[in-house]
Amino acid sequence: MPLRTTRALAPADDPAVPALLWAPEADPLSDRSVRCSVCAHRCLVRPGRRGICGVRENRDGRLVSLVYGRAVTTAVDPIEKKPLFHVAPGSLAWSYATVGCDFHCTFCQNWEIAQAPRLGIELAARPLRPEAAVVEALGAGARSIAATYVEPTIFLEYALDIARLARGAGLLHLFVTNGYATPEALELVAPVLDAANVDLKSFDDAFYRRYCGARLAPVLDGLVTLRRLGVWLEVTTLVIPGLNDDPAGLRALAGWLVEALGPDTPWHVSRFHPAFRMADRAPTPLATLAEAATIGRAAGLRYVYVGNAPELDAEDTRCAGCGAVVLARHGYRVTRHLTADGSCPRCGTPLPGRALGATAPRPCG
Repeated sequence: MPLRTTRALAPADDPAVPALLWAPEADPLSDRSVRCSVCAHRCLVRPGRRGICGVRENRDGRLVSLVYGRAVTTAVDPIEKKPLFHVAPGSLAWSYATVGCDFHCTFCQNWEIAQAPRLGIELAARPLRPEAAVVEALGAGARSIAATYVEPTIFLEYALDIARLARGAGLLHLFVTNGYATPEALELVAPVLDAANVDLKSFDDAFYRRYCGARLAPVLDGLVTLRRLGVWLEVTTLVIPGLNDDPAGLRALAGWLVEALGPDTPWHVSRFHPAFRMADRAPTPLATLAEAATIGRAAGLRYVYVGNAPELDAEDTRCAGCGAVVLARHGYRVTRHLTADGSCPRCGTPLPGRALGATAPRPCG
């Protein structure tokens, strides 16, 4: 059956398509405002204005998406780069994004595209229908399609259509997300979402408010909802010196992961490098990252990884039963030591995750 969606792609000079998850706002002034319910900001969008993300606009009392089918970047990445370590290890992920984000993190690594609408930056986007995206992914030998680089929720309509076609083509569909989606959005996407890496940037609401323009509680709620809906979860925390590296805060975060999501939840502790409005802050000391990993293991997490710090050699996956290395990583090259069904060959303990069987991934280097 040919790949096909029914959503019409607007002409290049008018990129708007009808948005999902909004309603007219009950307003005594009857000014045709709408309430967007895609992310936890739940923006009240006045006529002619856009939400915080900069890509969802009120057109005469109707909410539209300005980025459907408008890919500003695409790439073929090792899935470990997402990072997802327990999903089709060693395989390739075809990755894509539009402009826009519902956060404005001052340390954003992809700020040129994430903050483009907010900063008034005009970026060229190529028209890319969902059908064409899936064809590109298949042609690249990818095992999955990843909505990444910016927050996928802000292009929900586009991501949903790609995900549905990906599922039909035998591809996994992944989100790399800030976790700020509403329950309504997660209920829509979960049936076609195989796995997500969620940034849990801090366990301090003040940090979220000051440095991300958001709140902590909706992220925690989103993680719990994704777990309840059966999506495989991995969590990343970018450790920034002097801002979210306090051992007490890291202990609280790791303890919450164990209690709320379970000890099998992989936690990626990632090294900060200067970027955007934090270009003058030093990279995370290796000792701080090593301590964070120790905190995670002490809290009961079985799979803790240190990213962006190859010096620490802390990205191998070890069996939770006997401690044997079952996935050895050297950069983005993965060496498997798993049985055909994804279990430890020494003791038989299954490795938790998705698509871990020997036939699912192909090595990448």
